[in-house]
Amino acid sequence: MTPLTHRLARGAALVAAIALVASCGLTPRSGPSKREIFAGSVLREGDAFVVAVDDRVNRIAGVTPALGFAAAFESAALLGSDTIQPGDVLGLTIWENVDDGLLVPSGQNATVLEEVQVDGAGFVFVPYAGRIRAAGNTPEAIRRIISEKLEAQTPDPQVQVRRLAGDGSTVSVVGDVGAQGVYPIERPTRTLSAMLAAAGGVTVRPELAQVTVTRGGTTGEVWFQDIYEHPRADIALRGGDRILVEADTRDFTALGATGAQNLVDFESRNISAIEAIARVGGLNPQLADPTGVFVFRNEPAVIASQITGIPDLVGTQRLVYVLDLTRPNGMFLARDFAIRDDDTVYVTEAPIVEFNRVISGLTGSLTATRTAADSVR
Repeated sequence: MTPLTHRLARGAALVAAIALVASCGLTPRSGPSKREIFAGSVLREGDAFVVAVDDRVNRIAGVTPALGFAAAFESAALLGSDTIQPGDVLGLTIWENVDDGLLVPSGQNATVLEEVQVDGAGFVFVPYAGRIRAAGNTPEAIRRIISEKLEAQTPDPQVQVRRLAGDGSTVSVVGDVGAQGVYPIERPTRTLSAMLAAAGGVTVRPELAQVTVTRGGTTGEVWFQDIYEHPRADIALRGGDRILVEADTRDFTALGATGAQNLVDFESRNISAIEAIARVGGLNPQLADPTGVFVFRNEPAVIASQITGIPDLVGTQRLVYVLDLTRPNGMFLARDFAIRDDDTVYVTEAPIVEFNRVISGLTGSLTATRTAADSVR
C-alpha cells in the first residue's frame, strides 16, 4: 500500500468513526438536537405537533388564562352593616314607665340585656315578647317588633337594639397579609379591598399578588391590582367568605444552550419568549443554535385544533413551538410569543458544537491510545 493510499484509508476511517459516534449519540450534550425534535413530530414517528411560530400562531397560542370573579360574585349587593345575620349578638336596653315593670328591676328605669345570641334559624328570645325574627331585619325593625310585643303588657315601653359583631357576619383572611384573622363585616369593611386593608394589606409585591375568595362551594380568583383597576372586581363580601392572598406560583423551565438551566418563577403577569431567555442569561454564544429555540407545552384541544387545523382532536395535546431568531422577524415573533405556566423553553446546540465535540473526543482518544502504545513499546 502506497503512503497516499494509506493516508486516504486513515482519513476515510476517521470520517466513518466520526459519523458512527455522532449517529449513535455517544458524545455528552445538554439535550436532543433539532433534528431529533423534528423526528418526534406526529408527521414522522412521534406524538407531538411541531409548529413554526408565525403571527397566526401567536394570536392563537398567546391567549393567557384570565383571572376573574363569576357574575354571582360581581352582582352581589353591598351587605348592610346594620342587617342582622344568624350568629350575630345583640344588645337590648328596655325602659318602662311604671314603678313595677315587667323587666325593669325595682328602683330602676331600665334593664339591659347584653349578648342576646341570634340562633341558627335567625331568632332571638326576649322575655314577655317571645321569639323574635331577627335575621334579615335591621336593629330599627327589631326595635319596633319588640315594642309592639311588650306594649300590650306594659305602657309605652321604650326599646333600644344594638348590633354587636357576631359569627354570622365575619370573614376569614389568610395568606400573605399583614394580619391574618377573622374580621367582622362592618360599614367600613363591606368590600374586598376594604377588608384587605383592614387585614394590613398584602405583604408580597402587589403585581404578583393573587386574591382568592371562596363563598360556599364557589371560588373566584383575581389579581390584587385588578381590584383597584376594575371596580367590578371589588366585590361585596358575605358572612362566611374565606379570603386567601398568595404570591403568583407560576413558573417555567429553561434547558439547553442557555446561560443557566433552571426552574424560573414568573416575576410579572405576562412574560414573552425573549424575556424568558433573558431571565436565564440569554443564549450561550459558544453553544446555542438561534434557529432552534423550542417551547414545549400541553395545549387544550380547542387551541391545538385551531393551530394544527385538525378539528377532531380530543383531550390535551403536546405541542412544540419552534422559534427561529435568525429570520427577519424572528425576534419580533419571539417577543410576542407568550410563555405560560409549566412551559419548557429549550435551546438546541449548534451542529458545529457536536461536530467539534466528536472530533475532540476522537482525537483525544487516539492520542491517549498512541501514548499508551508508546509506553508499552
